[in-house]
Amino acid sequence: MNRINRYNWSTPADFNAWLKRIFAIRPLLVCLIFLGLVVSELRFDWMERTMGAFLVATNSRRPESGTIWETGRQTRKARKTLDQIVSDRQTSQQETRQAESFKKIAATILPDQWVMISPDQFRRLYLQLKPEIAAKIISSFDLVELNNRDHWDRTYFEKDGEGLTIYILDTENRVLRQLSISPGLLRGMGESQVEVDQSLDAMPQFNSRIYPADDFFQALGHLDDRTRREVIAQADQLLRYPGRITRVGISGQDLSGFTELGFEIESATQRMVILMNGNENAVFQLRSKLDGRSPKRHRNEGR
Repeated sequence: MNRINRYNWSTPADFNAWLKRIFAIRPLLVCLIFLGLVVSELRFDWMERTMGAFLVATNSRRPESGTIWETGRQTRKARKTLDQIVSDRQTSQQETRQAESFKKIAATILPDQWVMISPDQFRRLYLQLKPEIAAKIISSFDLVELNNRDHWDRTYFEKDGEGLTIYILDTENRVLRQLSISPGLLRGMGESQVEVDQSLDAMPQFNSRIYPADDFFQALGHLDDRTRREVIAQADQLLRYPGRITRVGISGQDLSGFTELGFEIESATQRMVILMNGNENAVFQLRSKLDGRSPKRHRNEGR
């Protein structure tokens, strides 16, 4: 009998018993609660919000590992690098458009980067150069020919070590002419460099080639006007600093047709050295007079 009662309690005997079980208060309450949870989730998304708040609260304590984290980290790093590259390129391009010399263009271009300027700006910078320097880049006759062509659209500058490679392009990006400016030629374009609180004796390039200023200018006076201007192309730079020139150094190394000169100036308060470049052949003639030997003999011994 007990076995039969237990059976009837767990398994309804007929359909009426099934209905009574289904529509009892407890099953109805469970169904209503479940239905309310489903409707509220669909309406208010409270489960997603709760899970999201939990993830945010525990985010700092969870390790950033796995493919998703690594992909996100690499994406952020790549985006940051790309933004920096774009920013550097824009800054370099803006500085190049404002550059007043080829040397300043070379200083603004970063390694493995390039900049563009217009033909008008290239011609303006070219005309600012001394004729002997400009001719080493491109002859004025060739530049006139390029200028008369309608195809010259822009000029592309690329860093080549310490020098520059220049591509003159047409409207279809075809190279009309490739030019190059060596590091030595760039140095010959620049203004004088000032080394404050410095002595010629501390500069190894002038070793054993330091002359008293009186002897230097006396030998310079025996040269013709053109040669003197080629030795000291920027004589006005020496007038900008107070004091008197006491010694002059001549470098033993020639770079792309130029020789570095150092003018040591002493004043009541300091000593400085003014560095500038002179034409190699003109400086060679000057050294020949300073050393009291013929140019032919001097050149052979220099080699």
